[in-house]
Amino acid sequence: MNLLIIHGPNLNMLGRRKQEHYGTFTQDELFQKLIDAFPNINFTFYQSNVEGELIEIIHHAMDGDYDALIINPGALTHTSVALRDALEMIDLPKVEVHLSDIHQREDFRKIDYIFDVCNQRFMGKKIESYIDAITYLLNHQN
Repeated sequence: MNLLIIHGPNLNMLGRRKQEHYGTFTQDELFQKLIDAFPNINFTFYQSNVEGELIEIIHHAMDGDYDALIINPGALTHTSVALRDALEMIDLPKVEVHLSDIHQREDFRKIDYIFDVCNQRFMGKKIESYIDAITYLLNHQN
């Protein structure tokens, strides 16, 4: 499986953000744990703090290089109709992931423009949310 994992704004700052929500690990440590846990998957990791760059990588994913994608849109979850529209266009299995449980956070974080254009959502379990998402995708391959 060729899997694209997309990270939105501020996820490059893992390890420096509120540890009660995001844990103590860095983004690189998260990515390495996924590589170690799933050695048969070819991962492509992409992170940007720029909404348009995230949309461009989703557009490029339409070219057929990937079997599925996982997205943690960060704060764009709660604000970006443009990101939602890009995800809606792509005909790949898509899973939304969050390190924290956005339903147990501030009211503005309970708004999620992304979930209804994805096949599934996992959240609230830090790195394990990603493990669950990858396991889901592996179990639902065509």
